[in-house]
Amino acid sequence: MPNSPESDVGRDAPWPDDDQGRGANVTTDEQARPDLSAELARIEDRYKRALADLDNYRKRSAREVDRRVSEAVESTLRDWLQALDSVELALAMDRDGPCRDGMQAVLDQMNAILERRGVERVGRSGEPFDPERHEAIGVEVTDQAPSRTISSVERSGFALGDRVIRPAQVVVTRAPEPTG
Repeated sequence: MPNSPESDVGRDAPWPDDDQGRGANVTTDEQARPDLSAELARIEDRYKRALADLDNYRKRSAREVDRRVSEAVESTLRDWLQALDSVELALAMDRDGPCRDGMQAVLDQMNAILERRGVERVGRSGEPFDPERHEAIGVEVTDQAPSRTISSVERSGFALGDRVIRPAQVVVTRAPEPTG
């Protein structure tokens, strides 16, 4: 029988009508409260730390996914730019050929696709040289333009937002040396 004094259940706990037992329970409860409070504080601390770790993991994962997506997009754009360069080169080599109009239409379509994707050309004649956006492949000595100005663009550069995918290859002006 579960409620009998001979039962194993409740043998360690005093009987409710036992006055000595109630006093013992109060003392035991008062002694156990600091232990339980400390244990609860420790568990709450572990819980809060686990939540913070999970939040940090989510943020790291999101940044990693964004980085990988960005790298994949840039890699695809670099491949696309090689095809664009080939079409531009074909047009430059055969300016008056029978395929000129068709090649120009393909080039215009490729440029429109890049533009829709937010890609813009970098480097135009007459703009100041910026080593972060341009690659100087030659120098032209002239007094017709200020020093460090782009005189010609040999290969267009491209940027996606603030990020340069490929710098423009340019010829930069330099003032002539003073004779003296």
